[in-house]
Amino acid sequence: MKRRLYMIAGVLGLFAVACGAAGQPLAESDSGGFPLGLQSLWKTDFSKASIAPGELIQGQTKDGIPALSDPQFVDVSAAGFLGALEPVISLVVNGDARAYPLQILIWHEIVNDVVGGRPVLVTFCPLCNTAISFDREVNGEVLEFGVSGFLRNSDLVMFDRATESWWQQITGEALVGSFTGTKLTPIPSTIISWADFREAFPDGKVLSRNTGYSRDYGNNPYIGYDDINSSPFLFNGDADGRLAPMERVVTVELGGETVAYPFSVLEPEGVIADSVGGAEVVVFFKAGTASALDGRSIADSKDIGAATVFSPIVDGALLSFTAAEGGFVDEQTGSFWNILGLAESGQLEGTQLNAIVSGNHFWFAWAAFQPETRVWSAGGLQGG
Repeated sequence: MKRRLYMIAGVLGLFAVACGAAGQPLAESDSGGFPLGLQSLWKTDFSKASIAPGELIQGQTKDGIPALSDPQFVDVSAAGFLGALEPVISLVVNGDARAYPLQILIWHEIVNDVVGGRPVLVTFCPLCNTAISFDREVNGEVLEFGVSGFLRNSDLVMFDRATESWWQQITGEALVGSFTGTKLTPIPSTIISWADFREAFPDGKVLSRNTGYSRDYGNNPYIGYDDINSSPFLFNGDADGRLAPMERVVTVELGGETVAYPFSVLEPEGVIADSVGGAEVVVFFKAGTASALDGRSIADSKDIGAATVFSPIVDGALLSFTAAEGGFVDEQTGSFWNILGLAESGQLEGTQLNAIVSGNHFWFAWAAFQPETRVWSAGGLQGG
């Protein structure tokens, strides 16, 4: 009980706002649109919207959680502030490998960056455990994003500073404003342990704690939030009972089909081979990554593992994989592969599997936006 109370206090501390409507759905104006008082605070084109005001909950003020727009980085060798199992978002673009520690993202949620010459948006919503990266270029314009202070189905709603359109993090789609209906292009990225990133990318870069803000980096303000018996915070959607709300899943969306692979199934399996939207995929799972939403110290939190998704096709050949100690082995050549899809030894040494865009989420959040998702269950049985 004490642990649970600490968690609630931490969450409320992050989402406290001065107005009494905090945590409540937005009320419509007399004309049925967004409240006039709210509109006066934004330059958003409120005549364009794909959602009703009541779908949004105000949890913070605009920029109350400060996004990072001038991120500083250190070499892997200088990142002594990270524990071996700490979770980081791994993003590689044009050979430029970067790690974004969740101990920093949990306090900022958005990083506007340029990686490998590409403008990128790295995001993390703690309430949904959702880490997704996008291309920041839209219609030839590079956008900068901030945290709006609004939530929809508990998920972060972002805004771009050019038009102040509001965007859903989990889908990358603009909901309100001149960009309504536009979708950001996702970029493959994944949550892995600091140790796995450090080993794979010794010349990589790591987001620095030198952010310009004073935050309790390394400590988790959402203590105990990811307990499987917990309930989502500030969530007013319908629960999908196929899995527990706080079950972790890795999801794939290809060819008009979406599939969720629960961590509880992945952990004993190690590897899952599947076909999604007509495309072959392989899902790897490896223990050794800590939760960012468990104990007070992220470095000392429980091990929940990491899941990654790739195309198993190499030079036109479909590979079959099995889990091995510390990694994975393909049955065709006996090559050994790491969690990032790189062959470290064997006939295919140096070969990189093509990463497939995927996401690590709490089930309640993904199901709220993608209710038609097929769920992979134990024994390879699949339920819709």
